[in-house]
Parts: sequence; structure tokens; C-alpha cells
Amino acid sequence: MIVKRIQVKDYRNAAERTIVLKDGCNAFVGANARGKTNLLEAVYFSGVGKSFRTPRDKELIKNDRERAFICVTVQKDSGEETVKIVIDRTVNKRVSVNDVPITRMSELMGVCPVVLFCPDGLKIVKEAPADRRRFMDIALCQVSKAYFNALSRYGKILASRNRLLKSGGASDSTLAPWDELLADEGAKIVKSRRGYIRSLLPTAEERHAYLSGGKEKLTLEYEGVDGDGVDGIKRELLKLYAADREGDLRLKYTHSGPHKDDIKLTIDGVDVRSFGSQGQQRTVALSLKLAELGLLTEVLGTSPVLLLDDVFSELDGARRNKLLAALDGFQTIITATDGAELDEYGVNVIDI
Repeated sequence: MIVKRIQVKDYRNAAERTIVLKDGCNAFVGANARGKTNLLEAVYFSGVGKSFRTPRDKELIKNDRERAFICVTVQKDSGEETVKIVIDRTVNKRVSVNDVPITRMSELMGVCPVVLFCPDGLKIVKEAPADRRRFMDIALCQVSKAYFNALSRYGKILASRNRLLKSGGASDSTLAPWDELLADEGAKIVKSRRGYIRSLLPTAEERHAYLSGGKEKLTLEYEGVDGDGVDGIKRELLKLYAADREGDLRLKYTHSGPHKDDIKLTIDGVDVRSFGSQGQQRTVALSLKLAELGLLTEVLGTSPVLLLDDVFSELDGARRNKLLAALDGFQTIITATDGAELDEYGVNVIDI
């Protein structure tokens, strides 16, 4: 898949702008606050239906305007597809694919698949488990509408169970139906995530060995309940909810389940989440993103666009060369403040 064109109007600081992209590596180059990341964000939004910088869509509308527009056109083997998004101050956002309005956000998944690495990318490694869960969820939602729907249902059921706990009216009998529903959806989520990490591991190991010059060995492990298949995982989740019942009632929230799971990341047996250097953590984060790019390509049958926000400034020349070599065959969009060095790499530089 290739992103051919990005069009925005009254989006962030842009009154109106159209950018035409090429195959291979494209770079948005300009001084800070010129809107480079905004354009990258617009592509990301067209892929997953939300921003990677704010949960509040209305913040994307240009000051003193009533609505913002995004239009991203992609080229696939099957032909062109266009995603259009209208973000309004007074109503919910409206999304269409090939001018056909979608009623469920799951219908957007996979139309314009994206993989993002930005300055916050290190959160995958060094921050809270929520960041590593988000890493899995964004990738899985793009390849599986069933996963997207299970994750959405799980979130709603979890919120209802927590409201019951906070109400003071929770008991074994009133919690039991919610436990059953939560375990139903939770088992699907755990099975998918565990399978994803298992599939991601070989490529992540390979990419990390490549980026580290063969000096380190990366391993990944999903941390959650055990169990064989969806039924086995569900049984284990129900046991977990029962074991936590007293604590849930006392503290009035759900302690355990897929919303608390994590990915264990180790280099040569050392937990890099807590004990890795910043250089190691950055290399692990890049390795995970490159592995995600390869796996999504294999599953979807088309290559996602890779979005790199201000990543090159953090890498020395040798690592830049390795990264660019690893991206051969993929369309990439990067942001940078200086395009002089990028010309040496044959990057299509677009002044912003």
C-alpha cells in the first residue's frame, strides 16, 4: 500500500494543504511548529480513527473554525481508496471510505494500515504496562475486526462492573453475571495478544540483533493468565476474578484481567523495562516497530505506511543507515528539522 495524497483543511495550524507522496522514503522537513507532525498525525488518524497526541478530537480543529477535514488517498493492488474524516465542534466525527459513510469504527481498520514510531515510542519499553497493551491493541485492531469488537465490548463491560463496585451494591450474586461477560471477551483478547507476541517474537529478535550488531538477544513474553484456547483462558479468568473478589469489593475496582496484562521484554535475560539503558530501550522499541511492520504486511497482504516522527535526530549515522536499509520496500514518512543529510539517503524531501 502507498499513501498517494494527504489533504487537510482547518486542521491544527493548517488552513488548507495538499501533499503528494512518492514510493519509498518521504520526509516532511521544516522548522519547529511548522506542522510536520500534524500531517503525520493526519495519516495516523485516517488509519486508526484517532490521534496519537490527544484523546480529544476537537483539539485538532484550527482556532476559530467550526470543523476540520482530513482526506487521505491510498493506492493498493485492488485500486485507490480514500478515507475522509470530518471533525466537528458540535457533533461526533464523521468518517467515510470511498465516500461511503461508516457506522462502526471497526470498518476503518485495515483501510490505511499504519505503524507509528515517535518520541513517545520509548514508552513501549520503559513506561507503564498500559503502553505495551496499547502497542498490541493498535496492531491487532488493524488486522482483526473481531479483536476490535472484543476489545470494545470488554471495555464497556469492565466500566459497568467497576460502576457496580463503586455503587456499594456489589455482591457475589450481582458480580457473577459481569464476571461471566468479562471472561468471555477477556479470553478472546488474551488468546489474540498471546498469539500476536508469539508471531512477533522471531522478527523482533532478528531486527534487534541487526540493529545491535548481533551483540544482544531480545526475548518477548506475554504476561497474563494461562489456559489452552479461549475456553481454557476463560476458566482461568473466572478463577482470577473469584480470587480477587474480596479485594475488588473492598477497593471498588477490578484488579485483574487483560486490562492489567503486560509484555516482558528482556535482553540477554535482563528485564529491559526496568534495567535497560536508554540506548537499549530505544533499540528494543525500534525493533518492535519494525517487527510490527513486517507482521502486519504478512497478515494484511499489503504493507502499512511507517510513520517516524523526529526519530532520525536520535540516531547516529550507522544506525540511520541500518534503519533505512531495514525499510527498503516500505513506504515511510519521517519528520525532520534539517533535510541536508537526508538527501544523501535518496529521501524525497518535502519542505513544510
